[in-house]
Amino acid sequence: MPGNYERVFGDRKVVIAMVHLGALPGAPLHDAARGVDGIIADAAADLDALQAAGVDAVMFGNENDRPYEFDVDPASTATMAYVIGRLRDRITVPFGVNVLWDPTSTVALAAATGAAFCREIFTGTYASDMGHWAPDAGAALRYRDRLGRRDLAMLYNVSAEFADSLDRRPLADRARSAVFSSVPDAVLVSGAITGEAAALSDLEAVKAALPDTPVLANTGVKHETVDEVLRVADGCIVGSSLKVDGDTWKPVDPARAADFMDRARAVRG
Repeated sequence: MPGNYERVFGDRKVVIAMVHLGALPGAPLHDAARGVDGIIADAAADLDALQAAGVDAVMFGNENDRPYEFDVDPASTATMAYVIGRLRDRITVPFGVNVLWDPTSTVALAAATGAAFCREIFTGTYASDMGHWAPDAGAALRYRDRLGRRDLAMLYNVSAEFADSLDRRPLADRARSAVFSSVPDAVLVSGAITGEAAALSDLEAVKAALPDTPVLANTGVKHETVDEVLRVADGCIVGSSLKVDGDTWKPVDPARAADFMDRARAVRG
C-alpha cells in the first residue's frame, strides 16, 4: 500500500507553495487595524493566485509571527485554524500546515483543519536565534496518533533555519538517523534562513543517503535554480520566489508563480 506521502502527492516532483499568513493577533507585527479579516483577505488572494498557477499543493504558515516561539500561544493556533476554515471551500489542492516552531501545535492544527500534511523541525538539537532548541519527535508522533491522524504526512526539516545544529554529524548522517529513528514521510533540506537556498551539495548528500525516502528542497528555490534542484530532489517547497519582487513579505505575484510552475513542469516532463 502507498504511504502517507504517496497518497497525498503521488510520484511526481511536487511543488508545494507557501501561503504566508499575516502576523497573527498577539504577535508584535500584527496589524490590529486590519485584524483577522485582513489576514483572511490577503491569504485568499495568495491562495487563488497559487492555485491558478497550477501548484501541486499549498502550505499555510505563520512566517510573519516574528520573533518566533517554541511554545506557541494557543490563540495563534486557533486563529490559524479559523483562517483556514474560512478559506476551506476555495482550496482545490492538498494543503498542509506549519506553526513555527512548535511541533505539537502544528499537529493540532493539522488535525483541526483536516490538513493532508505538516512540516516542522521534529528532531535534533540546535543553538538558535530563539534559544536552545530540542524538539521531541516521539511526543509529536504520539500526539498525532492520539488525535486519530495516522494518515497525516509528516515532513521533517532536518536542517533548521535560524539555527545551527549542535549535533556535529554530517547532515546526511543526521537525516539517515532521523529516518531510522522516527520514520518521517519526507525529509526537507533548508538554507540558513527563509528564502535562502539549501546548498545543492547538501541536497545531493541527503538524497544519496536516503534513496527510498522523498527528499525536498525546503527554502530558496528560485526560477533560475528549479531545474537543477528538481533534478536532484523529489520536490520543493517555495514561497519567496513566487512573491512580488521575490520578497518574502509581499503578496504572491501571479505572473511569477505561473512562470515558476512552467519551469517546474518542463523539468518533470
